[in-house]
Order: sequence, then structure tokens, then C-alpha cells
Amino acid sequence: MTEELEQVEVVDAPSLHVEEPHPPAPRPKRHLSRWLFLFAFIATAAGAALWWIDAQRYESTDDAQIEGHLDAVSSRISGTVSYINPKVENNQFVEAGTLLLELDPRDDQAALEHARANLDTRLAEARAARVNVPIVDAAARSQLLEAQAEREQAIAKVSESEADLAAAQHRLEQDQAVAARAERDRVRYQALVDRREISRSDYDARQTEAAAAAQAVQADLAAIASSRQRISEARSLVSQRAAQIAAAETVPQQITDADAKSESASGRLEQARADLHAAQLNLSYTKIYAPVSGVVGRKTVELGHRVQPGQSLLMLVPLDDIWITANFKETQLKRMRAGQPVLIHVDSLDRDFSGTVENLPGAAGPLFSLFPPENATGNYVKVVQRFPVRIRFNPGQDPQYRLRPGMSVEPRVTDH
Repeated sequence: MTEELEQVEVVDAPSLHVEEPHPPAPRPKRHLSRWLFLFAFIATAAGAALWWIDAQRYESTDDAQIEGHLDAVSSRISGTVSYINPKVENNQFVEAGTLLLELDPRDDQAALEHARANLDTRLAEARAARVNVPIVDAAARSQLLEAQAEREQAIAKVSESEADLAAAQHRLEQDQAVAARAERDRVRYQALVDRREISRSDYDARQTEAAAAAQAVQADLAAIASSRQRISEARSLVSQRAAQIAAAETVPQQITDADAKSESASGRLEQARADLHAAQLNLSYTKIYAPVSGVVGRKTVELGHRVQPGQSLLMLVPLDDIWITANFKETQLKRMRAGQPVLIHVDSLDRDFSGTVENLPGAAGPLFSLFPPENATGNYVKVVQRFPVRIRFNPGQDPQYRLRPGMSVEPRVTDH
């Protein structure tokens, strides 16, 4: 047995050196490669399947950016810039309520003083008009009572004059009878004197009585004429007093007119107060304060500039109120809703943040453009639309305010 082994060794040894055969066991290596390829294929397929299954749980997009408010600071009045806060420079942070700049206040100060003087004048007019109302009331009523009393007096005077006229007429009748008798006596006595039956003195006495009786008649006639004149005057006075009463009976109208003047003065007073308030506001508008806390941007105002109402002077970018506008495809919205958690990757910071879907849009983004697309020709081409979804950062993740509007982000909305 030992000899046979030695022979075999002797024989095989030279054959190895001469023929140089291939290394043994090539078949096991070929099987190993096949198993490795099969294992890699299975792992790749499993990874793809796991990736596909995981991808069904979220929606992501790279068409998204951070947005925020851009508050334009402008002037409400026209004026010349007389002061600018040294802190007001581009990229500088200012607190809310900080004085940004000031306009020359001298013109507005003069307008305020004029409004105050006008208010004082209108206040005096309103007070006088209010005081005049009871005065007009009392005066008008007094005039009415006085006119009524004077009319009664005039009526009484008419009656008195009429009584005087009646008495004068009665006296006239008596005096005419006396005069007639005296005249007859004179004529009879004259005949007796002519026949010298009586003395001349008796005739003279009768002649004197006749003359006196005639004068009495004339006096009575004059008294009657005077009484008639007084009656006419008294009746005219009654008419005057009646007209005064008619004028004085307009007391309500006079009071209404006085009230209207008082209300008009009150209206002018309120207008003066409004003008004063407007002047005070215009003076306050000469100082422009920061409406919010934020970073200054696009500053265009300088000292000495003449600004107009509504002219943009600078922009303030608040950093504590930002959000994300992510334009998702319409096919991605089927499982999206408000309140879903979002993982947000910020490219500039190379960091992830958490957020929440705040709301979904009301229409596709192109519909809000200046020239929305229309299909007026009938050649419709179906294009996948994108909808702007608003995503809000969860609070407390950026205490240093490194997130800024305009940064590109990649949000991933998880369907939990």
C-alpha cells in the first residue's frame, strides 16, 4: 500500500509541473457568483418595494419656498424729509414703534394753530346762538302781549272818541236851539229898538247872546270834527295794533329760526372740531414709526427728499410670521388635508424643520396669474396643474430668526 502511494506521488508530481492544470473547484465559484447576484437582486427589489410602500405615505415637492409679509412703509401726507433714524438702513432690524423718519412739521403746525383759532371762533358763535334762543322767545312773546294790550287800548279809545262825538252832537243840537232862539230874540229886539220901544242896551244884550249862541254852535261843530278825527285815528291805531299782533304771533317761527341758527352754529362748531382733529392727525403723520418689528429692505428715502402720499419709502420684513407656499401637483392632493404633519428641509441651512399643513388652495396657481390660461381654440392639451398649499412652521424652532422669505425648501407631507 505504501509502495502504491509512492508511485502515485512520483507519477503525479512531474505531471503537475509539466502540464500546469487549471485550479481545482471552478464550479463552486460560479455558483457563489450566482448566489451573490440573486441576493443583490432580491435586496434591490425589497428595497424598491419598501421605498415604494414608504413613498405612498407622504407627498413631497421641490417647488416650494418660504414666504412672509412685506410691509411697505409710506407717507400719508406730502412733505420734506428732515430726519432719518440712523438705524434705518438695509438689512438692519428695527423694533415695532421705532421712529423711522420725520417730515418737516412747520406747515402742519401752522395749519393746527389756524384750526384751533377757528374752533374758538365757532365755539363763541355757538354759545351766542344758544343764548339767543330764549331771548328771542321772551322778546317775541313780550311783543305779542304788548301789541294785544295796545290794541285793546286803541279799541277803548275808539269807543271813547265815539262817545265824545255823540256828546258833541248832542251839545250841537242844544246850542243850535239856543242860537236860534237868541237870533229870534235879537230880531224882535231890533224891531223894538227901531221903534224906540226898548232901550239900546236891551238890544245889545240880546245881540250879544245871539252871537255867543252862534259861537257855541261853531265850537260844537269843531268839537264834532275833532271827535271824528280822533275816531279815525283810533281806528287806524287799532289796525296797526292788529298788524303788530299778527307779526308777534309768529313766535313759533321766530323760535324755530333761532333754533335753526343755533343748530347751524353747532354744525360749524363740529366742523371746526373735525378740522382741528384732521390738523392734529396731519401733524402726527409727520413722524413715521415702524408698524411691525422686522428687517429693513429696499430703502429709497434720503434726507431732503420730497415725498408724496402713498409713496413707498422702505420695506419691513417681519421674521416672526413666515410660512411656506408649496406647489404640489393636483395628483398629490388626494390624500392631503389641513393639519397633516410636514417635514421641511431647508436647502440654505441644510436642516430639517417640522410644520403643519395650514390650508389648501381654492384654485390652481395659474388661475391667479395676470393672464390665466384659456382654452378658446378648442385644442385642449392636458397639463398637470399645481396648487399652492400653505404650510406653517411649528413654533420655537428658529429662535435666531435664520429662516427668511425666499429660501427654497423641500416639504414632505406625511399621510398619518
